[in-house]
Amino acid sequence: MAMLWKFMRVAKYSKTALSPKVKVRGIPTHSRHSSSKSVPSDFAASAPCSNTVELLGKTYPQDDYSNVTEKILSKVGKNLHNRKHHPLWLIKEQVKDHFYKHYIGRRGTPLFSVYDSLSPVVTVQQNFDSLLIPQNHASRRKEDNYYLNRDHMLRAHTSAHQWDLIHSGLDAFLAVGDVYRRDTIDNTHYPVFHQMEGVRLFSCHELFSDIKDGEGLQLFEQGHRTAHKQECHTMEAVRLVEFNLKQVLTKLMTHIFGDGLQVRWVDCYFPFTHPSFEMEINFQGEWMEVLGCGVMEQQLVNSAGARDKIGWAFGLGLERLAMILYDIPDIRLFWSEDERFLKQFIGPHIWQKIKFQPLSRYPPLINDISFWLPSETYSENDFYDLVRTVGGDLIEKVVLVDEFAHPKTKKVSHCYRIVYRHPERTLTQDEVHRIHQAIEESAVQELGVEGRF
Repeated sequence: MAMLWKFMRVAKYSKTALSPKVKVRGIPTHSRHSSSKSVPSDFAASAPCSNTVELLGKTYPQDDYSNVTEKILSKVGKNLHNRKHHPLWLIKEQVKDHFYKHYIGRRGTPLFSVYDSLSPVVTVQQNFDSLLIPQNHASRRKEDNYYLNRDHMLRAHTSAHQWDLIHSGLDAFLAVGDVYRRDTIDNTHYPVFHQMEGVRLFSCHELFSDIKDGEGLQLFEQGHRTAHKQECHTMEAVRLVEFNLKQVLTKLMTHIFGDGLQVRWVDCYFPFTHPSFEMEINFQGEWMEVLGCGVMEQQLVNSAGARDKIGWAFGLGLERLAMILYDIPDIRLFWSEDERFLKQFIGPHIWQKIKFQPLSRYPPLINDISFWLPSETYSENDFYDLVRTVGGDLIEKVVLVDEFAHPKTKKVSHCYRIVYRHPERTLTQDEVHRIHQAIEESAVQELGVEGRF
């Protein structure tokens, strides 16, 4: 289920070792400013030699939209959701098990089919156009997406596969995979995470078959779009689809988290689903959003070849569910290879009760960085992505702690606090200093800022 996002742009890439499936040739730098300062060799950008990216056996030419870093490309193909006994695999299997057991088709087989090996490389058409996202919509901007070029990108949501799967003739399916978005840096946000997409379509008979005197009810009308339905849907159809969707998701969350779970629904608006909602659950006294959902845009359903059907879609984040269910405090831990973390999730069955036992809590090291912003447009996400590129998973959090506008020059200064913490060992101030210095110098070179360090 596609969401609304913030956006940014970055242009430099660090020398992170790639997986065997990934080759980057000549990543171009589109620096807005140059500097005579050099970045320490451990964090330097790859020297350009050609303008292509080889990913998952295919070659993609680069252009002015290409902005995928080597660190991000190195995550492609990891497929943590398919790694047996990984906490994301456990959550995926629990959801699958629930849908397989509770939703049975006419032939006695599971109603929902599952697709968890779809390529994360999609076209811009798949990621946006097929979902009816307007050309000028903020969610398309390169500041929040990872583009291979103007035509191809790393999917920003599993919704990128909705149209294709419906077009293939499917009425009910779950699609699971890694998705890629630029974002802020803290313990709940990471540029690669995992989503599960759910879609269900209904014919007139399927939707109204259990309704008393429902023979005369219809799915569609020539009406007007309101706050509660699309212009082509009847109010009866929308209400039933909405009820079914909320019932399905409430049962799922209750099955995963147990009886007594408090659920609430928050109305929201996505330009490509209407009406739409976010589900929040009460966890340890705090309301937390766990998924977004809505009645599917009929134009999408029609264009995919299911003109006589109406449906719903939802999207949930596997990391969010796993962090709540297993009490995992830091999203970076999902990428850990530490056996002390991974062995905690090995059990005789997927429903085993597991409470994450924290590894030794290594102390953080905190460094601030201040600079004057360039005269051109500046995006905080630009800086966040640069910090991630240079510091990788040693970066626990980045927070804007001060913003100052000079009364005479009108120049604006930002001060960010960067929290460094290794999840598996103690960092030394010397190695953090080297990384921090590399961030400072890269910010000058790539973002055109004027350092105050």
